[in-house]
Amino acid sequence: MKYRIQTFGCQMNVADSQRLGSELEKLGVNAANETEPADVLVVNTCVVRQSAENKAYNWLQRIIREKREERPDMVVGIMGCMVGVKGNKKLQQAFPEVDVFMAPSDPVPMVDFLENRLGLETERSLIAERHAMQDVDFVLPVQDRDNLVSAHVPIVYGCSHACTFCIIPFRRGIERSRPVGEIAAEVRDLAAQGVKEVTLLGQIVDRYGYDVPDGPRLGDLLRVINDIDGIERIRFLTGHPNYMTDELLETIAELPKVCEHIEVPIQAGDDEVLANMKRGYTVQEYRELAHRIRRIIPDAAIHCDIIVGFPGETDEQFQGTYDILNELRLDKVHLARYSPRPGTVSHRRMKDDVPESEKRRRYRLLEELQAEVQTEINAKFLGQTLEILVEERDEVKNRWRGRTRTNKLVFLEDDGDWKGKLVNVEIAWTGPWSMIGYLPGKKPAPTETQSVELPVISI
Repeated sequence: MKYRIQTFGCQMNVADSQRLGSELEKLGVNAANETEPADVLVVNTCVVRQSAENKAYNWLQRIIREKREERPDMVVGIMGCMVGVKGNKKLQQAFPEVDVFMAPSDPVPMVDFLENRLGLETERSLIAERHAMQDVDFVLPVQDRDNLVSAHVPIVYGCSHACTFCIIPFRRGIERSRPVGEIAAEVRDLAAQGVKEVTLLGQIVDRYGYDVPDGPRLGDLLRVINDIDGIERIRFLTGHPNYMTDELLETIAELPKVCEHIEVPIQAGDDEVLANMKRGYTVQEYRELAHRIRRIIPDAAIHCDIIVGFPGETDEQFQGTYDILNELRLDKVHLARYSPRPGTVSHRRMKDDVPESEKRRRYRLLEELQAEVQTEINAKFLGQTLEILVEERDEVKNRWRGRTRTNKLVFLEDDGDWKGKLVNVEIAWTGPWSMIGYLPGKKPAPTETQSVELPVISI
């Protein structure tokens, strides 16, 4: 049997799909390549934005049509936020052909279905023995094992903060922190399978341990992961301004493997909008946090999220968002146009009164501003030597692809084998979204017919 998982949405979904793939392979169900049909097909869904939900529905409808008309024996599963932790009766009624519905981060229903209905239990035990690795409990899917350089590790499931625009608490449940020992064991397993970098995940990752009385905090977990052999770099996302304490920042600055890369959303640059979002801080408090981050962690890269067109957002309030981004000059901004999520407070109590054309205009203005900011920031690295962790080779561009500790994308021009290695790269070209570099002393001299400027990379 063969399986295929189509994943939409966030890094947590990527980690969930990886876990599901691992469990399917323990059953003896192997990953299908791009050209062969799959006997088990799973759609891992996202509903954070309407566009992601639409993509999942379109994909699912195509699969259902294939099952009805061509392959009635194909096992179809739906996983993720479209199902939710409480199930989704409307979804089940709309797609009766779906065999298995899985809540976020829960592969068990599919495993049970295949074991109980297709008689794979005995085969699973044999395959598990064959896949067993010394001192390894979490086994990556075959395609990732000894091939994956960077991996995502969930440390907090769900969320209890309940921002008025966010569907996550309704679909992923309340906040639940994983035990330190369980997380550390998974990271050790990943290191044993060739992973060099881990990104610790949580909807509000800096609230790790807050749901456990007198429990550990994120800083405590970072100290444990920092001591694991084989792991070269540690990241975490996404944070919340209210929990990004000076103690946590000082821990980040102290630990050599924890990268100087902080994801901490502001969402809007106006206090009234932030209050309507139920974010729990003011623009001034976010400004002070950005300054503290830069003071405690010199040269830190700060990434944030912005929603434009939240209900009631006026031109003046949007200008506040533009102004704070222009002032703080953050390293990266993840932009989104507000789309109402059924069941959220903003959907039930607030009118979606900003026209879509205006949302797009505001989005473009911030996009243009951030391109200018990132061009300015990256230009400072021209001629410098930066350490990158090489992730893979881009065969189309014939370049190695890697990232700096501050998560800046760098393409390496070299014919050697650098995958999974930390490499010092001399930056020869910079743009807003990426940079190009060479091994020190190996930059080719320009010829009369060769432009000194390297081409812009579109990613």
